[in-house]
Amino acid sequence: MANIASAKKRARQAIKRRARNVAQRSMFRTLIKNVVKAIEAKDKDKAEAAYKDMVPVLDRYSTKGVIHKNKAARHKARLAERIKALA
Repeated sequence: MANIASAKKRARQAIKRRARNVAQRSMFRTLIKNVVKAIEAKDKDKAEAAYKDMVPVLDRYSTKGVIHKNKAARHKARLAERIKALA
């Protein structure tokens, strides 16, 4: 355990940041799963709605550094392609 005041503060900050990051990662994974489930159910309208909910969240997290910008772009491109392929 840290003895110096600044180290104690950094430990507290790390706990808060980790909790926030875990919650945000969980949120964007859930949003991706919602799109995938709609695609697998062959429901194009629901898939497009879920995709529109997902895109701004991924963009926001990629600019804040929660996820890498290329990872966000990869998810968006692959899911958009799958939605487009639905008849």
